[in-house]
Amino acid sequence: MEELSADEIRRRRLARLAGGQTSQPTTPLSTPLTSPQRENPPGPPTAPSPAAPGPSHFLGLSVHSMTPATSPIGASGVACRSQSSEGVSSLSSSPSNSLETQSQTLSRSQSMDIDSVSCEKSMSQVDVDSGIENMEVEESDRREKRSLTDKESSSDSEVSEEQALQVICKILRVSWKERDRDVIFLPLLAAEFTQDPKAVCSDFKDLIGQILMEVLMMSTQAREDNPFASLTATSQPIAAAAKSPDRHLVLNPSSSQGTSPMLTNVGSFGASSLSSSLGASGGVVTDSGSDRFTIEACKETEMLNYLIERFESVGMEERKAPKMCSQPPASQLLSNIRSQCISHAALVLQGALTQPRSLLQQSLLVPYMLCRNLPYGFIQELIRMTHQDEEVFKQIFVPILQGLALAVKECSFDSDNFKYPLMALAELCEIKFGKTHPVCNLITSLPLWCPDSLSPGSGRELQRLSYIGAFFSLSVFAEDDTKVGDKYFSGPAITLENTKLVSQSLQHYLESARGDLFKILHNILLNGETREAALNYMAAVVNRNIKKAQMQTDDRLVSTDGFMINFLWVLQQLSMKIKLETVDPFYIFHPKCRLNMTTDETRLKAPMEDLKSWLAELYDDPSKFPEPKFPTECFFLTLHAHHLSILPGCRRYIRRLRAIRDLNRTVEELKNSESQWKDSPLATRHREMLKRCKTQLKKLVRCKACADAGLLDENLLRRCLQFYGMVIQLILRIVDPAYPQITLPLNPEIPNVFAALPEFYIEDVAEFLLFIVQYSPQVLYEPCTQDIVTFLIVFICSQNYIRNPYLIAKLVEVLFVTNPAVQPRTQRFSEMMENHPLSIKQLVPALMKFYTDVEHTGATSEFYDKFTIRYHISTIFKSLWQNTAHHGTFMEEFNSGKQFVRYINMLINDTTFLLDESLESLKRIHEVQEEMKNKEQWDLLPRDQQQSRQSQLTQDERVSRSYLALATETVDMFHILTKQVQKPFLRPELGPRLAAMLNFNLQQLCGPKCRDLKVENPEKYGFEPKKLLDQLTDIYLQLDCARFAKAIADDQRSYSRELFEEVISKMTKAGIKSTIAVEKFKLLSEKVEEIVARNSQSEIDYSDAPDEFKDPLMDTLMSDPVRLPSGNVMDRSIILRHLLNSPTDPFSRQNLTENMLESLPELKERIQAWMREKLNAGRYSQ
Repeated sequence: MEELSADEIRRRRLARLAGGQTSQPTTPLSTPLTSPQRENPPGPPTAPSPAAPGPSHFLGLSVHSMTPATSPIGASGVACRSQSSEGVSSLSSSPSNSLETQSQTLSRSQSMDIDSVSCEKSMSQVDVDSGIENMEVEESDRREKRSLTDKESSSDSEVSEEQALQVICKILRVSWKERDRDVIFLPLLAAEFTQDPKAVCSDFKDLIGQILMEVLMMSTQAREDNPFASLTATSQPIAAAAKSPDRHLVLNPSSSQGTSPMLTNVGSFGASSLSSSLGASGGVVTDSGSDRFTIEACKETEMLNYLIERFESVGMEERKAPKMCSQPPASQLLSNIRSQCISHAALVLQGALTQPRSLLQQSLLVPYMLCRNLPYGFIQELIRMTHQDEEVFKQIFVPILQGLALAVKECSFDSDNFKYPLMALAELCEIKFGKTHPVCNLITSLPLWCPDSLSPGSGRELQRLSYIGAFFSLSVFAEDDTKVGDKYFSGPAITLENTKLVSQSLQHYLESARGDLFKILHNILLNGETREAALNYMAAVVNRNIKKAQMQTDDRLVSTDGFMINFLWVLQQLSMKIKLETVDPFYIFHPKCRLNMTTDETRLKAPMEDLKSWLAELYDDPSKFPEPKFPTECFFLTLHAHHLSILPGCRRYIRRLRAIRDLNRTVEELKNSESQWKDSPLATRHREMLKRCKTQLKKLVRCKACADAGLLDENLLRRCLQFYGMVIQLILRIVDPAYPQITLPLNPEIPNVFAALPEFYIEDVAEFLLFIVQYSPQVLYEPCTQDIVTFLIVFICSQNYIRNPYLIAKLVEVLFVTNPAVQPRTQRFSEMMENHPLSIKQLVPALMKFYTDVEHTGATSEFYDKFTIRYHISTIFKSLWQNTAHHGTFMEEFNSGKQFVRYINMLINDTTFLLDESLESLKRIHEVQEEMKNKEQWDLLPRDQQQSRQSQLTQDERVSRSYLALATETVDMFHILTKQVQKPFLRPELGPRLAAMLNFNLQQLCGPKCRDLKVENPEKYGFEPKKLLDQLTDIYLQLDCARFAKAIADDQRSYSRELFEEVISKMTKAGIKSTIAVEKFKLLSEKVEEIVARNSQSEIDYSDAPDEFKDPLMDTLMSDPVRLPSGNVMDRSIILRHLLNSPTDPFSRQNLTENMLESLPELKERIQAWMREKLNAGRYSQ
């Protein structure tokens, strides 16, 4: 190999600085730390090494031996795949990205090893002068390099004894010949050389060990004899920190090309990269305030620092002379030096050379690991040499694990320092030898891996006490960590745009942290010896946090939202590649199920008795249950984790928004009424309340900003939606094995496994869809969207499969909120639903049936709940009617009879109640507004009466807004339906009621008291009297016929000729209707008047009819008597009207249908005979 000139060296250096090939290319934080591209360690590739001997031996060979090196990283320091060592440790220097510059998402790669091909490829790119560090190359280095190059180019690959001794002295920086600057003189070894130099050089392995031991023992002497004092430190920042008074830990956020990993960029563990990017300038921020983040100034630190530097020096030599160092004699020598450095480092870490160290003492290695200053391969070599001796391994690595846990507890997302303990632990867990991950074994053997529950707060206990709980606790939620909100969302200059940018950056932080958490748990699961412990811990997290699913729970008893969502993210990654064919739907009933499923959990269909009997039948034959497999366990753990993490988080978010809205309203009301209370005795109290409300409002807005970052993360929500897509597929496979070719109606025989599933399996899907449609609708469009549409239609159209009507109502609400009239951004989803093949034939009749069935839900709030549900259905119907594909189904329903008649009856009931209530509330609003207009009169009222009236006004305004919105929707439906079909509205049990309802509301709008409805800003309440009058009169005209005219005339309560004349007058004056329409209404009015006149002439009093001829409920003469199963006799029209509202016998409350009524022709004939007799008697008397 020819010598490089100074010009050539400088040219290559400048090329690297300009962005050329580097020996250690930097990558973003989001790049997997185990990827071959993360660090290309110096040195050539080596052959696989044999199995390592026991840790009690110094692993090194004599330079004269021709056997391969025993170090798993060989002479080069590259951890290639071998028989004895796999996995890569990147605990040396690594890049550190600031919050703003993290622009790449975490790689999905889950590779744990670097294969030999990528290893060779990476090593083939190492430049010959990649080890050059200084801008000026001294002549001595050139001479040395020339000498080594000459030797490499020679045909003889042997290393002479003199050369070997020179290499040992240079790397270990020792001398036994003479005292010199920058070397350690070894007097004992010098004496041995004087006596018998051949004996000393007979085994270089022993010589290296003797040198290191003498150096370390010399360092244990008094300070004035410190052997390291004569050395110029190659790890200046580490050495300086160890000697400085404050000993603040220095981080190594990036490793530049050509720089030793031991060299660092100055910066404290407490410094935030975001702060510096926002304007912090220069200087070292020293705010860690904890000894865990500082280097301990002691003899052991000096020893460890020396050994680490010598370990790194081997790599530097390899970079200077890669060819020579790849030959077995030299490679074995360098491997021996590495092994001996590690062996002696293990002794130092145990305190064997000074004072034995307790497991409770802080590990000396933790600060090095946190600041990424360990040379490449140091940690995996240390693990390889110690993991087979359990006691030694524990003594070294238990303090390391505890130190990392303590470090992460001090971390927060207010800076980017959280990543260092996470990355360190992730990389420790990745290191494996054969199929064993030693650190994973050690972690799960810790007493606090999964501690037993000691109190009712078992969820919070597990988070606080378990080893990895501290790592999973990193959170951006203000309830979990106030630092994030205080730092990023509390400044006066925070704008909406800035908040969005900070949220995105925090989400990159979360993605990075969760990626490392995944690596940790994934490696523990990959390790066969610890998989069971990992699954038990995952199940414990779920089982001990069951209370999080409750609507009201004590947050002190359960894990935090941040912890649970981090845990969920990891489980989602584990479940991503699960195939549904491998998931056993019977798992939650399995005797070995890890999840605590109590029998009192509400099930989709099965009542408690049926569930118990079915489970007893299942457990009679345990052979029916196959052994649970990991995909099944992981799938159901993930499903239950969603129930306990993302859903409670969504509910908390909605509650917070409601609280912000209420506080805003309170603040506005106090400000607007300040003129009334500022001079009153309550002024001080109101000012204090206003101040408290503003303070609380700021706090809630800050909490919301944090929650936006933690919860409204599109990547997280998409993963949740994708997983729920898998849940939907599993459920649809259960109800119809022919999925995806599902046909409706479903099999009337409901599968037992479906009936016994927990209700929240479906409810959670609906709740999550409602949340994302409202707060993040762009997430909705995923490949699983088609399955979601199918799922909604199938279960809305299969109401017999679900016992709880409110669960069906939630599915209907999803269709409502995705309607373009409500959420324009979900139009494509709504179109998919409307045009779905199952929807076209089944959705309309199913919704119509549910509209009527919801009259009786069994809940105490059923009377008010039904209005909201029916409002949703009416909005959906209006949208479906605009789709011509559904017209045929609508017309079939219109002409089918009974189901549609029940639907119309409910429409009449609702319209009557809603219009009556809303118009009455408008009258009360008008009354208070008139009082307040009269300032003098209002001021005379006592203050408590004023407040009472204002409170009543606020309540009435709220009621009128709500009821008018519902009433408007039902009137719209009437308007649409009566235009398309008239016959069902004219049935005897419906026609008179509909006419009476229309007449009453016309009287309210146009009668003598209509002025009472005049309020200020009617649009504020959604009151449009002209539109309402137009729709009501349209309904009259659309139903115009003799039968309907008679029904109007028979209404003696509200109808009058004067009323219709006033209606015609108002329509003409306001131009509400065309002249033709007004004329048609006049003709209808005249027709009704004729019928009224005839009725008055032929009116006969039947009040003296015998009791057996009268209906027992209405006390009116029966025209078509029928007998009920209870034995009571009623008029057919009256009992049919009752059955439209309730399918029960009004006397016995037993189920009753129309076909159970028994006609009584004989009684009917007797009634008619009595009526004829009465009529004849009347004529005779005239």
